[in-house]
Amino acid sequence: MATLGDIGLAAAINILSAFIFFVAFAILRLQPFNDRVYFPKWYLKGLRTEPTSSGAFVRKFVNLDYRSYIRFLNWMRDALRMPEPELVEHAGLDSAVYLRIYLTGLKIFVPIAFVAWTVLVPVNWTNSTLEHDKLPNVTSSDIDKLSISNVPLRSQRFWGHIVMAYAFTFWACYVLLKEYEKVASMRLQFLASERRRPDQFTVLVRNVPPDPDESVSELVEHFFLVNHPDHYLTHQVVYNANKLAKLVKEKENLQNWLVYYKNKFSRNSSRPSMKTGFLGLWGKRVDAIDHHESEIEKLSKEIAAERERVSKDSNSIMPAAFVSFKTRWAAAVCAQTQQSRNPTVWLTEWAPEPRDVYWENLAIPYVSLTVRKLIIGVAFFFLTFFFMIPIAFVQSLASIEGIEKAAPFLKPLVEKDFVKSFIQGFLPGIVLKIFLIFLPTILMIMSKFEGFGSLSSLERRSASRYYLFNFVNVFLGSIITGSAFEQLDSFIHQSATDIPETIGVAIPMKATFFITYIMVDGWAGVAGEILMLKPLIIYHLKNSFLVKTEKDREEAMDPGSLGFNTGEPRIQFYFLLGFVYATVTPAILPFIIVFFALAFVVFRHQIINVYSQQYESAAAFWPDVHGRIVTALVISQVLLLGLLSTKEAAKSTPFLIALPVLTIWFYRFCKGRYESAFVKFPLQEAMMKDTLERAREPNLNLKAYLQNSYIHPVFKACVEDEVKEVDDDEKWETESVLVPTKRHSQRNTPAPSGVSGSRSSSSSSLREVSDF
Repeated sequence: MATLGDIGLAAAINILSAFIFFVAFAILRLQPFNDRVYFPKWYLKGLRTEPTSSGAFVRKFVNLDYRSYIRFLNWMRDALRMPEPELVEHAGLDSAVYLRIYLTGLKIFVPIAFVAWTVLVPVNWTNSTLEHDKLPNVTSSDIDKLSISNVPLRSQRFWGHIVMAYAFTFWACYVLLKEYEKVASMRLQFLASERRRPDQFTVLVRNVPPDPDESVSELVEHFFLVNHPDHYLTHQVVYNANKLAKLVKEKENLQNWLVYYKNKFSRNSSRPSMKTGFLGLWGKRVDAIDHHESEIEKLSKEIAAERERVSKDSNSIMPAAFVSFKTRWAAAVCAQTQQSRNPTVWLTEWAPEPRDVYWENLAIPYVSLTVRKLIIGVAFFFLTFFFMIPIAFVQSLASIEGIEKAAPFLKPLVEKDFVKSFIQGFLPGIVLKIFLIFLPTILMIMSKFEGFGSLSSLERRSASRYYLFNFVNVFLGSIITGSAFEQLDSFIHQSATDIPETIGVAIPMKATFFITYIMVDGWAGVAGEILMLKPLIIYHLKNSFLVKTEKDREEAMDPGSLGFNTGEPRIQFYFLLGFVYATVTPAILPFIIVFFALAFVVFRHQIINVYSQQYESAAAFWPDVHGRIVTALVISQVLLLGLLSTKEAAKSTPFLIALPVLTIWFYRFCKGRYESAFVKFPLQEAMMKDTLERAREPNLNLKAYLQNSYIHPVFKACVEDEVKEVDDDEKWETESVLVPTKRHSQRNTPAPSGVSGSRSSSSSSLREVSDF
């Protein structure tokens, strides 16, 4: 069991480690050759160029200005300087609201920590229950004397914990109410001020009923011409083009190599050659340019044949379509109403923005989605259940007693003060962190198999499962299973009536483990996030060995998006720990506050300079965030109720029963008051935007703008490839230079398609694509 000295030493080591990480980051970010790693967002936006330097050659790689190193913590000030409205404009509403989750944690726990340390810590500390011989087999430490375990049975002091539980709950609910109101207002304001986007006029229609006389495209067109005669504009059916997508991706890779060899030939007098074997290590040596041109020509024929097959094969056409309307008002009406007397067909929902569509899953038949959800539900249950076994076993070994029992010859080593402090302060948290490394990838694969049609919904689903997994395995597993292992000897040598009492004492004692977990996962994790050691190494390795063109270079430095599916569940876990231990062991609260403060500053810097969101959902995830925080609050109340029942506080415990009821009522109130702003679009707002747009752009050709916005990307890629003149020497030289602007437009702005036509059917659209 960790002592106060062990926790203090572990905290000092973590603080020192975090400080070293921050200093290393401050030094590395100032070096010119790392500029693309620590400021990639500005490069991808075309607003930053390579640092210029004059003088010695070494200045191109090393910053020799000593004054810049003195101000090595200025990045924190710069990260906090940007106002929130400017941050929304720069990074999007999703990123800004994600930061508000950390801010919400600070708003909730800073006052709670102050009150808890002022009231509850003296109440707990001024007892001596753990020093008595009442429970001699229970191991405890100095830090447990700050917890509720140190309060004797049937004590009147439990009234203080109950009053504080009510105070903490009311304060948390007040903050959550204000945050929900604020985020809902930000969302509506963002949607009202947002520029025109295809998803504002488009709905996704699924489960189109089969018709023997009409194709899916004709059926969709006729249905909406009849039922929305004054507002229907155009549509695009969904194709199963997954095989075509693989061919197009393979062709893009070959074209990238062709650009590389042509650029190489333009700089040298001799034509480049290559071997045709695996990775060019063996095989027949051929002319590299001729070989890639012939391979691209073969692949182009395969792509054309596959594209023709997809456009004509009825089995490749899914019973789903993106339907666009003349106004936002009409799209809102269609997306938020039932289209048929049969509620299982003609299902409509808001279309994701084109960047947010996960095209592979749209090819999944709608009828199979229910079966897929059942399969994944069962698989997730077994994953969660069986994962608890290795965690419990390893956690039992990751202790002084476990190591001495498994390896007695290490006893002299582990009994040394520094080694003992490391084992008790770091090892359990590190072991648990290692076990969870591959979990997000597994959960994302499960979400993709389940069939969600947008990246945002995939991340939200994965995040909800990650949170549930953390609750069952990390929280309950560490408390219940860990306590059982540690108190096994106590259970064996006492009567059955004393077991509930021992559990009641043991649960708050697990706070020492979670303190070390917060320092390892939270503090060190945040410091590692800002250092970006893995992206730094990967970028320089790719830049040295794999980068052939500027396009490759951009892909090498692109860090991706924020990672909502992994970051948000971790935040929620700290909310859970804070609420559970606020009245039980308030000593944990300062560690949680440090995490929220550090993470807020670090991720603000990362959002401003590094991460570029792949989509924009206008903070659609906030109801899930709010619900999980309230759930954590209810869990803490139920656990406190059970804990006090083991303390034989029969007079005071019943007063806690009303607390979960009031909290659930608060959740339902917020859900009814604000959630509609995140799932529906007000018709009044839609009409206002339509009216303003007609006044400002009376001659807008909306059909040309929407005609091909939701064509599968591989068809657009085919068009772009066919109109390129790849045999023009000047284009070889300029292609890599033009990549940044093009990639930025595809990533950050859903630009109108350059392909337009007068016909509305999807088959005609594909014929237009083929005509190119």
